[in-house]
Amino acid sequence: MNIVFVLFDNVTQLDFTGPVQVLSRLPGAHIHVVTKDGKAATTDCGFSILPRSGFTQCPPADIICVPGGHGVRDAIADETIVNFVRTQAKSAQYVTSVCTGAFILGAADLLQGKQATCHWAYTQLLPLFGAIHQSARVVRDGNLITAGGVTSGIDFAFELIAAISGDDVARSIQLALEYDPSPPFQSGSLAVASDEIVANLRARVYQKAAADMESAIRDLI
Repeated sequence: MNIVFVLFDNVTQLDFTGPVQVLSRLPGAHIHVVTKDGKAATTDCGFSILPRSGFTQCPPADIICVPGGHGVRDAIADETIVNFVRTQAKSAQYVTSVCTGAFILGAADLLQGKQATCHWAYTQLLPLFGAIHQSARVVRDGNLITAGGVTSGIDFAFELIAAISGDDVARSIQLALEYDPSPPFQSGSLAVASDEIVANLRARVYQKAAADMESAIRDLI
């Protein structure tokens, strides 16, 4: 099973490294990490990721996964990236995204009329691509699976493994990776974070980030 991860500059590394670590354990998985030209993709953590190949050397995907990051603003305007995702999605068994990677799926016309999610700070932008936001950590609509922000990609990967190979395989991989979250704080979602923390984070980071993303999307539509 060919699992293709599409990377681009300024990608959020955990959007990619979380699900790829899990999905690489799927029986029969062949991981293909690709960038447009086969060159390394920069991340939001100060290091780069060396892909397996460029788009032209990539086989047809059984599963295609598009992570997010601030680089999405440029990626949705890159016809080579968008066309690659659109073409790969036509024959893929599952089309997936993590965080704002959903907007690349949207640019490829893959969200129209679909239930979907993304990072909480950007969910109001999903309707710009014709998507219907569903408030959940992982949302499945047919063969489309979208995950919320960053760490949600790990949960999505386990759900996908269960759908393909069964719950016991997913449970075994979960144990092998010792995925047993017990965060020190209850502040990981809008449902539990304090109003003050949400307001401060929006003002400090996400008001501008969401406005910039909206501007980039509106330039396309």
